[in-house]
Amino acid sequence: MMAGLDPKGLLELALLLIAVGALSGFLAGLFGIGGGAILVPVFYECFRLAGVPLEVRMPLCIGTSLAIIIPTSLSSFRAHYRRGAVDMEILKRWWLPIVIGVAAGSVTARFAPERLFKIVFVVVAWSAAARLLLARETWKFGDDVPKGFLMRIYGFFVGLLSTLMGIGGGLFANLLMTFYGRPIHQAVATSSALAVLISIPGALGYVYAGWPAAARFPDVAALQLPFALGYVSLIGALLVMPTTLVTAPLGVRVAHALSKRALEMAFGAYLFIVGGRFVISLLGGH
Repeated sequence: MMAGLDPKGLLELALLLIAVGALSGFLAGLFGIGGGAILVPVFYECFRLAGVPLEVRMPLCIGTSLAIIIPTSLSSFRAHYRRGAVDMEILKRWWLPIVIGVAAGSVTARFAPERLFKIVFVVVAWSAAARLLLARETWKFGDDVPKGFLMRIYGFFVGLLSTLMGIGGGLFANLLMTFYGRPIHQAVATSSALAVLISIPGALGYVYAGWPAAARFPDVAALQLPFALGYVSLIGALLVMPTTLVTAPLGVRVAHALSKRALEMAFGAYLFIVGGRFVISLLGGH
């Protein structure tokens, strides 16, 4: 027995994570989001079954998601880049503010209450869903992305909020680029590159933020070496990573085959469903 599960239960949990890895990799390529928006809710349920305490469950989900996003986002970015869809100028403007935002998010993760992570996730996911599902051509901040200080501020908050949500930055970058009139396909492709910038320092930050958790909960196997390193579940990452790498290029091919409106509708519906999981959790008080 481990975490209250018999061998059959552990096998079912492992198969679920492998299947989720395939789905998250596909979505990483399709939406440029790194796959975290599907991984975080599923990890939440898995870690609940594994007996991870509520106060550290959400950051463990996010840290593990960021670690998995590293190879997934690299695979997705390479596939989009080969198609010439990535805006490299935006990457040059954003890389430093994003890294600073990731550092700020990692520090926040060490001290913030678990409920904050859920609230941030829901507010941003549902705001994005409303923008995409109800989109009109007149719904935009300007005719092109800004080039000065405002753009750097955007980059900082992309890094900060993405680290708190464990989603790789695609959601926020997609929103900003489409609000400034950029095509959804270009937004998706550029977002896949931003996921690389965010996931590497973000995962390292969650290792640091979660280092005291193992000492605080010595009886929780899922938080101890060799099962976890800080707020990164090593066993969860190892089960999910292989299938994400296989399915990410497939998602890229589907994204470029879809029309602009079809891609917007698919992404919006997906975010609405994922956000709803945490609304139920917040209303239920657990």
